[in-house]
Amino acid sequence: MAKLSGLILPLLLGGCVVGPDYSGPPELGQAAPRPTFVRQPADASTSEPELAEWWTTLQDPVLDELERRTLVANPSIDVVQARLRQARGSVRQERANRLPTAGAQGAAIFADLPGIDLQASQGSTLPTPVPAPSSAQDADTSLRFYNLGLNANWEIDLAGGQVRKIEAANALAAAAAYNVADAKVQLSAEVAQTYTNLRDRQQRAAAFRGGLDLQRQQLALARQRFGQGTIPAFTVGQANRAVQATISDLAAADAEIEIYMNALAVLAGEAPGSLDPLLTPRRDIPIPPARVSIGDPSALMRRRPDIRAAERNLAATTSRIGVAEAARFPKISFMGILGIGGTSIGDLVDLGNISNIAVPQLQWGLLDFGRTSAAIAQARSGRDEAEAQYRQVVLGALEDAETSLARFAQQRRNVAAFAEIKRSADEAATLMRQRYARQVISRGDTLEADRQQRLAEANLHSAVAALTASYVAIQKSLGLGWTEAGSQASALMSK
Repeated sequence: MAKLSGLILPLLLGGCVVGPDYSGPPELGQAAPRPTFVRQPADASTSEPELAEWWTTLQDPVLDELERRTLVANPSIDVVQARLRQARGSVRQERANRLPTAGAQGAAIFADLPGIDLQASQGSTLPTPVPAPSSAQDADTSLRFYNLGLNANWEIDLAGGQVRKIEAANALAAAAAYNVADAKVQLSAEVAQTYTNLRDRQQRAAAFRGGLDLQRQQLALARQRFGQGTIPAFTVGQANRAVQATISDLAAADAEIEIYMNALAVLAGEAPGSLDPLLTPRRDIPIPPARVSIGDPSALMRRRPDIRAAERNLAATTSRIGVAEAARFPKISFMGILGIGGTSIGDLVDLGNISNIAVPQLQWGLLDFGRTSAAIAQARSGRDEAEAQYRQVVLGALEDAETSLARFAQQRRNVAAFAEIKRSADEAATLMRQRYARQVISRGDTLEADRQQRLAEANLHSAVAALTASYVAIQKSLGLGWTEAGSQASALMSK
């Protein structure tokens, strides 16, 4: 008895909340981030980047419009927003579960109780058994009771299990809010990447068309010279194969243009083809700013919504341990009924026939054959899983950032190299035209120099597109593209 009192008395006096209190994300040990990014470019800025609308740094109004439409109308945003509303509803539901419930009720009871003379027991508190009557008319064993009134139920949160449920629901609502933010991060990066690919294919198609015109001139010249007997037939065949290869490349580029335009329309929540008037006019590939702000790894962990969602999931699983542990302790509940009624329907309108019932109830599962212990072990394992997932998300985020920074630095070097190739091709084409004007070389040599110039230009455009794509990857890895205010409000809701 003394042991039972030692368990129950603190709960009654202090309103104890069982289970571990959440003390924040775990220590990462070897997975802890360094003070700065290991792969950051030498000219990168450690200042904090802008959290929202990072794509405006690319200075492309069409891209800005696409991002605006996507973040408003994409169905995946609606999906995560609906999940957020569900999580918020769970918070309100769990908070309401701490309060009493009340309602109206009407009851009609019909019973036949053999062996009990209800007429003989009217003057006593309870019906008393009587000897079996000699005939059915000697005793009345039937009961009729009518009642109309109010009922109320209330379960006291003795061990704090409901408090833990509210904590878990709040944490899951915050995680849902960060999932909304993460969806915006993913979508904004996908739109920018797809748009960059579209502009790259448009530039490539234009280069193919220009090169095809030069190749057809080369083919015509080869046929003319073959007719004059100055070149062999295989030279004509070689020129014709080059024309057909470029036609094939052009067809592939045109098909990819249509694919990317369809993808952008769907991302914006519209039917394929609806954005063609906006996207068909060819524009230059957007170019990243000269200096990129990346902050530091610690700021990345505070900023990336997927990390913050994983941390909130960890908090929720910690609270669920308390929910499971609360099942070890007694439950006290109260039920009350207040109404009017009697043994006939007419008693329902007689205000003098007031009946009231109060039913306090104590429940304590003393013997459950290990069910509660198993539930607690399961909850603790769920917390361990959430902690491991948190560490995994952190490591994945750091890897994303370091990889995107390394690729960005590499693509900058590639752009510089292709720019030099383009400069050399321009000089060579100019020199060949001058030599052709002095009749030092043939027209075919000039056409080939012009074709090489266009090819160098196309390769430079592709290198710029790869640079922009790596810049987009940096913004995605840093967790940019959402607003802090709305998610903070969700995270702090009803705390």
